[in-house]
Amino acid sequence: MKILQLCKKFPYPLKDGEAIAINQMSLALHNLGCEMSLLTMNTSRHHFNFSGELPTECLHYKFIKSVEVDNQINAFGALKNLFSSDSYHISRFISTSFANQLIQILKENKYDIIQLETLYLAPYLDIIKEHSNALIVMRAHNIEHEIWDRITDQIKFIPKKIYLSYLAKKLKRFEVETLNNYDFLVAITDRDLKKFRELGYKNGCISSPVGLDLNQYNITPQPNNQLSLCFIGSLDWMPNSSGLNWFISEAWPEIHQLFPNLKFHFTGRGADESYSKLNQPNIIFHQNTNDAKAFINSHPIMIVPLFAGSGIRVKILEGMALGKVIITTRIGLEGIPAIDRKHVLIADTKEEMIEAIQYCYAHYDELHEIGQAARSLVKNKFDGTVLAGQLISAFQQAIKQHAS
Repeated sequence: MKILQLCKKFPYPLKDGEAIAINQMSLALHNLGCEMSLLTMNTSRHHFNFSGELPTECLHYKFIKSVEVDNQINAFGALKNLFSSDSYHISRFISTSFANQLIQILKENKYDIIQLETLYLAPYLDIIKEHSNALIVMRAHNIEHEIWDRITDQIKFIPKKIYLSYLAKKLKRFEVETLNNYDFLVAITDRDLKKFRELGYKNGCISSPVGLDLNQYNITPQPNNQLSLCFIGSLDWMPNSSGLNWFISEAWPEIHQLFPNLKFHFTGRGADESYSKLNQPNIIFHQNTNDAKAFINSHPIMIVPLFAGSGIRVKILEGMALGKVIITTRIGLEGIPAIDRKHVLIADTKEEMIEAIQYCYAHYDELHEIGQAARSLVKNKFDGTVLAGQLISAFQQAIKQHAS
């Protein structure tokens, strides 16, 4: 089976959920005999330097073609979009150069499947249909407009709230209008698949979460028996930065007062300068963290205070795979069938966050059991090879129906 993946950013380094999700699936499909090729945007916001050899994590691709795309958010573009029916979220990923490269690849190669990684590749559907008979698959990492609906709900500054609501409505319209232009939909969770059907999706589909290879997630012993908290996530993604800011400003002062020896370590790509200038007791910002797994492994507790978002949180799965105690919200756990006090600790409010940390101190000897239960859940429900095999079977059936 020959598969061409289209991505809105180069899926490396493996520091954010989208990159990990793309890499893990493509590698698992390759290992099961699929020929994988990649056409990716190399955006100004998430630029990757292609000088020298490709990372070993990307060598499973037959080829990788990259196109420079300027998708910076700017005041003029945002203002201009106010007078357009187009979604500003989507229009920033429309590129003539990318379209031309796609046409060239489709003229020179024949594929069984062309897989769009996220909604932001949907503007290229007409080009694909004109130049290929391949099954067009949309892998929906999220319900995109839902993320922005939830972000808007968190905003208190009225003008910003109105503007983001306006953008979210246009994004939803685009998402719904394009739904049935795909031949097949891969939703990241059962919940998302149900939502897409409620929005009107009628074609072939499957729910397939992000899969991990537990052999890549080795648990290292803690250097001491001191409790510490960590956070890791892309801080140029608003749900992450909003959740982190809430924890630091709303929850941490009282947490520090109750647990004066507890330290909180955090890191993330795209962090602005304000984080390096924080002057809060026992909060340590790590500017550069090349090894995310080592960072997570250095702390027994991982917090994920998410109040917006959609899809599945890959960093939570990684923390669980590494046997960490995860403290997160119900939104953070969407798509992950974890049970409170068995696999994770759930905290939706400041009071519940404090209670969860108190629980960790009071039940220190049981934290290992929670971490092991979390790792077992990932092994049983999120095995990348098993999920890739299920996906191939679904693709084969869809291709037969597509050809008939």
